[in-house]
Amino acid sequence: MKKILDNTFLFRLLATGVLLSIFVLGKLQIERYLDAYHIKWIYIILSAFLLTYVLVPLMKMLAEYFEIYDVPDHRKLHKVPTPLFGGIAIYLSFLSIILVNFHFSLDLKGVVIGGSIIAIVGIVEDCYGLSAKIRLGAQLAAVGVLIACGVHLSFGPDTWWAFGLESLVTVFWVVGITNAFNFFDGMDGLAAGLAGVCSLFIGIVALQTNQLYLMYLTFAIVGCCLGFLPYNFHRHDRAAIFLGDTGSTFLGFMLASLPVMTTWAADQPIKAYSMPLLILGVLVFDMIYITVERVSSGKVKRVTEWIEYVGRDHFHHRLAALGLSNYSVVLFICFLSATLGASALVLKNARVVDCLLLLAQTGSFYIIIVILMLKVKRKS
Repeated sequence: MKKILDNTFLFRLLATGVLLSIFVLGKLQIERYLDAYHIKWIYIILSAFLLTYVLVPLMKMLAEYFEIYDVPDHRKLHKVPTPLFGGIAIYLSFLSIILVNFHFSLDLKGVVIGGSIIAIVGIVEDCYGLSAKIRLGAQLAAVGVLIACGVHLSFGPDTWWAFGLESLVTVFWVVGITNAFNFFDGMDGLAAGLAGVCSLFIGIVALQTNQLYLMYLTFAIVGCCLGFLPYNFHRHDRAAIFLGDTGSTFLGFMLASLPVMTTWAADQPIKAYSMPLLILGVLVFDMIYITVERVSSGKVKRVTEWIEYVGRDHFHHRLAALGLSNYSVVLFICFLSATLGASALVLKNARVVDCLLLLAQTGSFYIIIVILMLKVKRKS
């Protein structure tokens, strides 16, 4: 054990040295080389990975010092109190990468400021706890910042009523995905793994559509998630640290807002909105399923109750009830998300009818999953 700890410590020292070299030399010498060979994405992923990998142990120590733990109960799967603040490491790493490597456009300012609001409220929630009304108010404020900075869905004519409708749909989309992702943070490695997969495919689609700016932003998230997973996802050992509300809501907000800030296929809205729907399909499916199930059963009656409700009726819980181990459930969901992400890649040159057929196929697949989930529910 001591040898393992020593090797881990040495690796962190090496990672810190490499990280400092990247940040110091990257702006002076390396950047022109990366741009010339079109491999800046490697620099983004690597620097985000190393920075997160170095910060997570520090955040773990900070959480332990202030005794900020996720305490187990009958609704949760972990058995021992686990430090939070992993999300702070991801937030700080992503913010550092943005500050060092990007010029702030108005829409990027909206995404970063909105994400910062979500992260700050998440920190307070992890430390002291907040009511669902305050969390919902913060999320609405964050979406308001997005819209004020011009980041909103666009599918109607250039009129005031169309803008109002677009803004309303944007609110539902961002708040829905943010909370859906927070709900998914229920197993070791699940939230970070799913965020990494979704971000990867959003970045690839951005590359297909010549939106390098978005590709770099999403690849920064990929690097942050990869840097966090070694501390959070093990086959035969428990997680050393959790994302907390800080990380899960921040990642959910970024996954929801980054696709909105760009143009996928302006002249073909069905194709444009099919891409993020497919890539984030697992989250959308789980959100719709639990909402219908909880409302129809009378478990929740208001939006604040929906946000606050904690149950073991999510997609990953149903898969575990089928007999899969937590490790297998995480891999299953990540591979499912990757399969849907790969489907989104073919839409670039597809016709609208092809897009509709692909959505119908995906819907049929989810219906099959619902049938299996209902069967598990009856048995339990």
